Amino acid sequence: MSDGIGIANLPNQRHKIVSQRGAHLTIMVVGESGLGKTTFINTLFATEICAPRNYRHRAAKQLDKTTEIEILKAELEERQFSIKLTVVDTPGFGDYVNNRDSWTPIIDFIDDQHESYMRQEQQPHRKEKQDLRVHACVYFLQPSGLSIKPLDVECMKRLGTRVNLIPVVAKADTMTPEDLENFKIRVREVITQQRIQTYVPPIESEDENLQETTKSMIAAMPFSIIGSVDDVTTPDGRVVKGREYIWGVAEVENEEHCDFKKLRGLLIRSYMLDLVTSTEENHYEAYRLAQMETRKFGEPKVRKLDNPKYREEEEALRKRFTEQVKLEESRFRQWEQHLIAERDRLNKDLEHAHASIKSLEAELEQMAAYHRQGGTVGRR
Repeated sequence: MSDGIGIANLPNQRHKIVSQRGAHLTIMVVGESGLGKTTFINTLFATEICAPRNYRHRAAKQLDKTTEIEILKAELEERQFSIKLTVVDTPGFGDYVNNRDSWTPIIDFIDDQHESYMRQEQQPHRKEKQDLRVHACVYFLQPSGLSIKPLDVECMKRLGTRVNLIPVVAKADTMTPEDLENFKIRVREVITQQRIQTYVPPIESEDENLQETTKSMIAAMPFSIIGSVDDVTTPDGRVVKGREYIWGVAEVENEEHCDFKKLRGLLIRSYMLDLVTSTEENHYEAYRLAQMETRKFGEPKVRKLDNPKYREEEEALRKRFTEQVKLEESRFRQWEQHLIAERDRLNKDLEHAHASIKSLEAELEQMAAYHRQGGTVGRR
């Protein structure tokens, strides 16, 4: 039997096919500005995929009050295995005083990608399908040391039902190891109490080493991360990716400093296939089932105007309409009062005219009576 033929060689054949086709991975990063989302992506793939954001330009757009969606694509290759990477960034999230419904554009984007893929599956030709379904959502939490913000809780609740949600503690080098561990415990408690669905890698492998690695990943969640694309020299002479401080160097890939190495292994090494498969079999199927139960085959999705921008415009129109109605009511009352005053004036004039007529009639009657009396005296 030659190589590449037979049941025993099926895994090798499958590996060859997958290697030739490569993989497609879509990662979404969500979190407030300044938490290192761009640096994290560039550190994760060891290349500048995301350009540094112009915060001055962002500050000029604060009046928009809208979470944006930015899509960046890149093709990476490692050991002759190519990855078509799509990064979905969400600038503007949580950057405003009023962040009500700021998660809506993010939720809409995830649902729209499921909708687009489902529509493409219904077409006669399906070979060139465009797939932007989000396989993993890395949610950046601010390292406050206290607890999760209500905005983060509400957003993660909604995201957890639609995508593989992976919460991370950003800028772990700004906290002491004790404070960081206590904060991670509080985050776990909130996730449990609020019943937030997060991605947990499955422990099903027969490889004991992989099982131990997976258990350590689960124990480390939420992952604490340090992002840096700069090379720094440690006191012992090693050149590493990290951040240099007066007290020493915070190393990106040192598991005693942060969990970046575990998160990278989860995303692009050990469980990339599971992220893609779970998106296909769980989140996409749940969306497709819900849509097929509520509408007929081929019928377009009914769009709800739940975008905060539309709601603000609707509220502004309603306010303008109310003000216009009040203005017209005020003008009507003034006109009504003017009519009443004019009516009263005319009634008074009419009364005066009637009184004058009565007076003239009385004088006329007296004159007539006088003439009648005067005429009688003259004939006698």
